[in-house]
Amino acid sequence: MLLIYLSKITPRNRYTFKTVFRNILLFSDYELTTDENKFLEYEGPKFSYTPKPLGDNFHYLAHGLLEQKGIKEQSITIGQFDELVTLFAHKQEAALPYDPFAAIFYMISRYEEYLPHLRDSYDRFTAKESLAKKNNFLQIAVVDRWSDQLKKSLKKRFHSLKFSERQYNYIPTLDIDNAYAYKEKGVIRSAGSLAKNLIAFDFKTSLQQIKVLLGREKDPFDTYNYQLNIQKKYHLKPIYFILLGDYGLNDKSLSHENRSYQSLIKSIADYAAVGIHPSFASNTNKEKLQQEILRLERIIKREVVRSRQHFLKLSLPETYRSLMEQDIAEDYTMGFASELGFRAGTCTPFYFYDLDEEVECKLKVFPFQVMEATLKYYLKSNINDSINQIKSMIEEVKEVQGTFVSLWHNESLSDEKEWKGWREVYETMTACATSK
Repeated sequence: MLLIYLSKITPRNRYTFKTVFRNILLFSDYELTTDENKFLEYEGPKFSYTPKPLGDNFHYLAHGLLEQKGIKEQSITIGQFDELVTLFAHKQEAALPYDPFAAIFYMISRYEEYLPHLRDSYDRFTAKESLAKKNNFLQIAVVDRWSDQLKKSLKKRFHSLKFSERQYNYIPTLDIDNAYAYKEKGVIRSAGSLAKNLIAFDFKTSLQQIKVLLGREKDPFDTYNYQLNIQKKYHLKPIYFILLGDYGLNDKSLSHENRSYQSLIKSIADYAAVGIHPSFASNTNKEKLQQEILRLERIIKREVVRSRQHFLKLSLPETYRSLMEQDIAEDYTMGFASELGFRAGTCTPFYFYDLDEEVECKLKVFPFQVMEATLKYYLKSNINDSINQIKSMIEEVKEVQGTFVSLWHNESLSDEKEWKGWREVYETMTACATSK
């Protein structure tokens, strides 16, 4: 057993040690203590996590963040150890020249998102506001790498400690924001769309729309058979997130009462896990969120436990609290719209910590690293550059044996117009993500 001495046990350090040892390092044989005599008398593997060493025992210097309550601006010293950026760096005598536990807690609690910051036009915390982007480590799984440095330092000192090996995992996810380009939109929406294209002299799109509506051509967004073939080829277990909000400025899905849409959702649920894609409007309206979840449950005839916010609209802690009130157990929103990378510094799923309430919650957060819209619309990357950037992300996740989560949309697999050639990106990503 590994004995860990703390000046005091708090919700923060209890959560952090649980996340680091049990969740990331897969090591559960440890105990926290504030009993100095018990610690000094113990002859097995042990270390102290305090502001000052306890005798000549193995020691990690505690910054103090995990003993605090409340939220305030933190003075964070950026350092480097073994060519890896570090947070809460110091020059005192200790097992590591930084506080790995404070650094990990700061990242996975999303501490910075509770502090004052500028938000984008959709009222979202942005990548450019993050510490990771400002210090050039957004594309590094620093939490997993810091945990590995911690493990190496412990094994070097205590040869008897045994850690289980992590296993790399791939979770492909798809958001259904707009099930079809032209089908099932109703007379008014279809007529308005057709008129708009004609006024813009976009006769090619107008002709395609007419052919689809007349049943002479397949709807370009109807890529579901293609998706299924890819999933069968690579033995994937995807998760689909379905938008069922009422029609609005930022929510343009089909009506939840549309029989064709319901049939599509049921068919997807036959071969894949299905979660709710809460509408943009539901982010500030709990009644709408509940209503949308119930709509999906009625369609698929089973409980809905997974979620990803439409437009990645995440406000902490309010969004996660609302999801937990509706018994959502897993969320897949943790990522940036404008950048690839690790918003929480990790590619390991973790449990949400509510900083306002100072409590670990039952909601499990699954960070994603890659979204095709990021590459296309924000980074303006071409096909080859997109493939290389995705491969770099996958390589980073594989190096730490984490979980790679990709985010795609049905329309981006149409292989038409602005998405021409993106099936190559998708298939290359899938092949790379599933290879050993």
